[in-house]
Formats: sequence, C-alpha cells, structure tokens
Amino acid sequence: MTTTTPQPFYLDCDTGIDDSLAIAYLLASPEVELAGIGTVSGNVSAAVGASNTLNLLHAAGRTGIPVAVGAHDPLTGTFDGGAPHVHGHNGIGGITLGESGVETESETAAEMLVRLAHEYPGELRVIAVGPLTNLALALELDPKLPALVRDVTIMGGAAFVRGNISPAAEANIFNDAEAAAAVMDAAWPVTLVPLDVTMNHRFDETHRAALAASAHPVASALSGMLDQYFAFYNTIFGERCAALHDPLAAAIAVGALELDDAPHVGITVDTSVGAGRGKTHCERFDGGAANGWEVPERASRVVLSVKGDAAAHLLERILSLPTAG
Repeated sequence: MTTTTPQPFYLDCDTGIDDSLAIAYLLASPEVELAGIGTVSGNVSAAVGASNTLNLLHAAGRTGIPVAVGAHDPLTGTFDGGAPHVHGHNGIGGITLGESGVETESETAAEMLVRLAHEYPGELRVIAVGPLTNLALALELDPKLPALVRDVTIMGGAAFVRGNISPAAEANIFNDAEAAAAVMDAAWPVTLVPLDVTMNHRFDETHRAALAASAHPVASALSGMLDQYFAFYNTIFGERCAALHDPLAAAIAVGALELDDAPHVGITVDTSVGAGRGKTHCERFDGGAANGWEVPERASRVVLSVKGDAAAHLLERILSLPTAG
C-alpha cells in the first residue's frame, strides 16, 4: 500500500469564487499540507478575502490553518475596488458563510511567506492565484527567498491569447504589473498557468448540480457561489458555465494533472503605462542546442494545455472533502 506524504504549501489568494474552489481542492488533496494562506486585494480587498477564507476553512472544519492579511494596494497606485460584477458584492457570489470567529495572524502575508520559507527551507511550495504584490514584498523582505522556495505556481497571464482585462493582459498580472515583473525576474522556478489553458476547462450546470447534491457544507456553498459566476461567464461563453482558473492552477501545482504542452520559457512583464501594460511575454527555450538555446537550471515554464478531463478531476477531488466531526 502506498502512502502520500503531504508537502508544505503556502497559498496566496484574493478569495473570490474560483479561489474558493481552489481552497476546497487543496483541503481535499492528500498531497498538500496547507502551512499558511495569505490574502491580497484583487477580486475583493485583502481584508474581505481573509474573512472569506477563514469562513470557508470554518465550514470545512479546518480552522487551524493560519491566515494572514496581505497588501491592500498594489506596489504603485491604489486598489480599484475589485470585481463585484464577477464575484458578487462579497466575493463569494452573495452567499453567506458562517462566521469562523477566528482572527487573522498578526504578521502580514509577506512576513508569513518569508517565515514559512525559513521553516521549510527547500521544501515550501507557493501557489499564487491573485495579484503578486505579497510575493514581491516578500522578495523585498528577504532577497534570498528564491533559494528557500521549491517552486512557485501562478495563475495569471495571457501568453499567446487575448487578455481578460485588456486585449494584452490578464487581471492578476495587470492589477500589479510591477510586482509581477519582480516575481518573474526572481531566481525561482515559476510555472505560469495562463488564460491559454484555464479558459478551456470549465464547470457547467452538471458539475454545479453534483456539488449541490453533496452533504458537505463546503460543496453546497460552492454550488451557491457558482450561480453568480455562471451568470457572469454566460456573457463570455454564451452558456451557464465558468472557467476554472484558480483550481486548475492548484491541481497543476499539486501534480495531479498531466501536462501536455508546457514549454520552458523566459517570462517578462510589460510595466509600461500603455496598451501593453501587464502583458506576459513568454520566450520559448525550445530552439535546440544547435541554435544556441540553453534551458536555465531553474527555468520557468508556461502551461498551455493539460491532458484529460480537468473539470472531472477537480469535481471528484472536491467531493471527496471529509466531513468535519
């Protein structure tokens, strides 16, 4: 009989609806020890995101996972108020979760990330599914941080497709392009999970019905949240369904999905104030040695496609959440 040894993960999020799906997925994953969660302003403010996170953990019976509030504003400029038209007025589709009664940590999200990296040197894995402000601030706190972190998986960017907040850019990167540039420039291996792949994997009404039929309070809550999310994406896809941005990134980070096209690349971020702001430029290291190409030792990669039915996997894993008791 084989057993899975959980690996330490730090999750950085802006807890809206797809973040909630990602959290549920990670809580249900035997490969994962959630060592800490930090929040950043994106879908909602960092403070609201932390409250949503704590309440979701409470519903899952996992209130022992520490949650730290991170940056309210990007490195330059101010928080724009979030995306209530996508995620609802409270970030979770307008549904009400029971109050956890748990306080956030006294440290910031950036401080938590640095601390955890020192507690798990060479082992800590980072998943970032919101703007990258906290990661950039953590790099400022400890420039040696990349050597302590095993890898970083980021939901963000539009490598070879159109963006979702501008023709060039995806929202997480656009909302703090300077932070994204700093994170991509750091000497840690990044796996970028962009719109190129996330827009191709969706939950629809059959998936939502399966969540609604579950006796688990988290699955039931997710079903309620998806009503709002489907309404927004109906304007994009012409049917009630939703792209699986954040949970797909979580599953890729865990290693539960087989990658199809995921080339090693050099990633740069446009920090200009023009139409290209927030664009993620991905330069492939695939020309071959004969053409002078060499893949760096800690090279980054961009996931353009995965094999199999990712939505079915995500649903099955979320429905496996143990009931608190």
